[in-house]
This record gives sequence, structure tokens and C-alpha cells, in this order.
Amino acid sequence: MSFDRHLAEIAREFPEWTIWRSDAGRWWATRHRLLTERERDAGCAMTIDADDPEGLRGRLLEQQRCITALDGETGTPGASPDWGETGPTGTSPGRGETGTPGASSEGDREPPGGAVDRGT
Repeated sequence: MSFDRHLAEIAREFPEWTIWRSDAGRWWATRHRLLTERERDAGCAMTIDADDPEGLRGRLLEQQRCITALDGETGTPGASPDWGETGPTGTSPGRGETGTPGASSEGDREPPGGAVDRGT
């Protein structure tokens, strides 16, 4: 399956995430909303990455389970009020002043807005 097909398939399966592949070949996903403190404390991640599409899909499923477990405790977590459809202060999720993570000659970079859970 082609890169574009993998990307489109994962994006359809996980519409609450922005999915991309860096120039370095890593697969990334960033949520469209900020996590609550409770979600972060429970181990949910704002941005995740993997070596390949199958690995990213597995990591995304782990993140779904993290949120679902919290939903069962007290109801649906709320999105932060300062996060709009295009991201905080009008930026696109997963993008910053430096562009797409990994797009520089310095290798993969952490996306703006928080730590990356590399699943190690």
C-alpha cells in the first residue's frame, strides 16, 4: 500500500488526530485538542510516533483505550476552551514556526505544545 493510502486510511480511522510522516520516515499523530491535566496524569499523550503505519495505528489504539478508561470513571473529558478547530491561537495542530517535525536536516523534532510519547 502506498504512503498516501496508509496516511488517508489512518486519518479516516482516527479523525480526532492529525497524522503525518516526517522527512525522516517516522509516522506521527497529534490530537486536535489539548489534554486535560487528568488525561495527562493518566498517561494519555498529546503527540505520538512510530516507525511504521501499523505501529502508529497500535499506538493510537492505546491512546483510545487511555481516554475510554477515563470516560468510564467520570464521563467524557472536556476539551480545553482555548483550542479551536485549527489549534491554539490559530496554528495548525502539529505545526509550529519550524514546520512539520522532522523536516529539517537535524532529524525528527518534538512538535510544539508538549512532550512526545515515544512508547519506549
